[in-house]
Amino acid sequence: MDKKMGEFIIWAKENGWDIIEKSGFQLNLDSSIVSRYKEIPNEYLNFLSVVEKCMTPNEKTWFICEDEFNNSSDIAFKWNEYELLSLEAAVNDDSWKSEITAWWDHYLPIVMSVDGGYSFYAIDLTHDKGAIVRGYEPEFEEVDKVANTLEEFLGLIMSNSIEFQ
Repeated sequence: MDKKMGEFIIWAKENGWDIIEKSGFQLNLDSSIVSRYKEIPNEYLNFLSVVEKCMTPNEKTWFICEDEFNNSSDIAFKWNEYELLSLEAAVNDDSWKSEITAWWDHYLPIVMSVDGGYSFYAIDLTHDKGAIVRGYEPEFEEVDKVANTLEEFLGLIMSNSIEFQ
């Protein structure tokens, strides 16, 4: 486990987050995730191999972890819920649906929130590789860059530059 991740885990526990560390460092992502997202950054794979659950104290914002990706979580939202909502909006427009799916193929969601509206953080896998972006409803596919790396993103959370309740 890298230093920043260890600091984040300690910080999250001290700040009332519901964070559970895995007992082992194994990661078994569903084949549909691995085949769709072929170049997941190692720092996020390391995070997933260490953290089983990570949720804010108010339970309205959470990191998407292995169980969510494998559809074996008790969270009501699927890991790709916001993509599914966008596709639902494009119900009769195959071209728009293709654009939405292609967009999400390049952005791996890592945090979801229902605090003050639907929003997410994702890893840019193509354009600014490894950068963390934020998107929110109603136009999920319009994002803003918030950090260059996952490590920087965790640092911003710990410094309260990115505020989660």
